[in-house]
Amino acid sequence: MITNLDLEEKTDEELVIIILENQNAFSLVVDRYKDKLLRYIRRISSVSVEESEDMLQNIFIKVYLNLNEFDDSLKFSSWVYRIAHNEVIDNYRKRKSRPQLMDVDIKDSYVKELAGDTNILEELSREELKCEISEAINKLDLKFQEIIILKYIEEKDYQEISDIIKKPLGTVASRMNKAKAELKKVLVHKNFS
Repeated sequence: MITNLDLEEKTDEELVIIILENQNAFSLVVDRYKDKLLRYIRRISSVSVEESEDMLQNIFIKVYLNLNEFDDSLKFSSWVYRIAHNEVIDNYRKRKSRPQLMDVDIKDSYVKELAGDTNILEELSREELKCEISEAINKLDLKFQEIIILKYIEEKDYQEISDIIKKPLGTVASRMNKAKAELKKVLVHKNFS
């Protein structure tokens, strides 16, 4: 008999197989992803906490209902994030307002990487730089916001980003370069205007 501890140690992909046989194990998927997805929703949309939680619930319902259709050639996390991505877009279309980033919490290691990638003024303190970058990300087009969030905040690699936004790897790389260039423009304009 498999215990909850055994289930917690399973990979996502192994859990899918178990869930298909025993739906009660689905709560482990919810536990693994609820905080990550809630942060992701809040970062790429302008919805309230309550609306984010409603969207999260819809995401888990869709994951549960479509578990049989999970393509095991993808990472499970990419598949779940893709469902979340689509839910945010659907919600955006219903609201007819441009989503804004909220509560962007960039890790210090990524601040340095982003700063290096965009050649930002080095004399800014790390905290000031975090604020500057967060504000600048908020000013980017949604497609650039999302790709920066997925890479630098959600820590997804290019293949996962490709799976999530359903764009080829070349497009992901190109969009990332454009996003960094736009971010640099926003930061330079703010600091020199």
